[in-house]
Amino acid sequence: MVARQESSQGSGPAGTPREFTAAVDSLRAAVFRPEVLCEEMPAPQRIAPYATALSADVTVDDEEVATGRLVVLHDPAGHDAWEGTFRCVAYCRAEIDDELAADPVLAEVGWTWLVEALAAHGAEHVAASGTVTRVTTESFGAMADETGSAQLEIRASWTPTDPADLAAHAEAWGELMCTAGGLQPVPEGVSVMPSRRGQRGGSA
Repeated sequence: MVARQESSQGSGPAGTPREFTAAVDSLRAAVFRPEVLCEEMPAPQRIAPYATALSADVTVDDEEVATGRLVVLHDPAGHDAWEGTFRCVAYCRAEIDDELAADPVLAEVGWTWLVEALAAHGAEHVAASGTVTRVTTESFGAMADETGSAQLEIRASWTPTDPADLAAHAEAWGELMCTAGGLQPVPEGVSVMPSRRGQRGGSA
C-alpha cells in the first residue's frame, strides 16, 4: 500500500499516525470480485498530510468494461468540509450502450449505484458528494465510419464513519465499478472468490 507522509510527527512507523496505519491495514484486507484487477498507485500529493490510493480495472472476457481509482486522505487536524479526519475520494468510468446513455435519469441512477453499494457493504459514512457525467462521442468526415461510443463517469467523495473499517468502503467502490460495467450482482449467500490480482491482502 502506498502511503505518502509529509509530517514527522505521529505514533506509527516513521511518524505515521496509528489511525492511518490501521486504515491502510483495513484497506489491504478488502476482497474484490475476480473481475476486478486492483493495484496500488501513487497517492496524490499536497491534498492531505497522509494519503494512500488504489486503481482498478474490471475485465470481462479480456475486455475492460470499467476502470476506477480510490484515494483515502487523512488529516489529523480534521477538515470542516469532510466532517472528520479521513476522506474517501472515488472515481469510476464505464463504457455504456447508446440506449443507456440517452436515458434522462442515468445520472440519478449512477449516483444510486454508489449509495446502494455503500449501504450493501455496511460502509457507514457522512458528507457524501459527487457528480455523474455521461460522455458521448460521434465521428464525422473521414472518420464517419467509426462507431460512436458512450461512457459514464462517477466522481464521489465521502467521510467514513469508522476509518478502521475501510475494507467495506473499498469493496463498495469495487461493486460500483462492476455495476457500472454491466455485471450482475453476486447472488446472496455466494462467497466472492478473488482473482490472483484482485485480492490486495496478499500482495500489498
